[in-house]
Amino acid sequence: MLASADNHWVNTRDRNNLALLDKARAILAGVPYGAVSTCSPEGLPWVSPVFFTYDAGWNVYWSSAIAAQHSQNLMQNQGRCAIAIYATEAAEGKGQGIYLAGTAGILEDGAVPEVMANLFSRSGNWPDRIAEDYRGESPRRIYHFRPQRVWITGDRLPHGRQLIDTKVELDLDALRSLS
Repeated sequence: MLASADNHWVNTRDRNNLALLDKARAILAGVPYGAVSTCSPEGLPWVSPVFFTYDAGWNVYWSSAIAAQHSQNLMQNQGRCAIAIYATEAAEGKGQGIYLAGTAGILEDGAVPEVMANLFSRSGNWPDRIAEDYRGESPRRIYHFRPQRVWITGDRLPHGRQLIDTKVELDLDALRSLS
């Protein structure tokens, strides 16, 4: 179905469009920061920018303090969150981004060394840290986000004298098969 007011301006017809899938993959690979959106049990929203890495399954990983507001919200709200990944230098109306909804939690201890290596490699900066700096009594953890749905910025559609921003919901399995 094409984007319209009836479906909240979300295009689901082009979910397997190869050009859009490739563009989404390029955004994930090319933009190192994302905005993690969480909500407290009381309904108070919170957004935190994070430097992240990812894997072929479109899982996203970042490091944060356990006491940080977004980390607390994840623990108190069954891990539900959303992530927006977008380049900030685009002119108004020209921005492209991907939007992910899913759940996140603390990465299992056994996976910490590999994800640390990926995170530091992506940053180009290898700080003097070991896996224990993200386990046990440490105040920081590496978080693991598991996407359930993914969208990409769609066309801007004219509506009266305005342009309406749309999104295209992408097929997550198709995205994973491209990686």
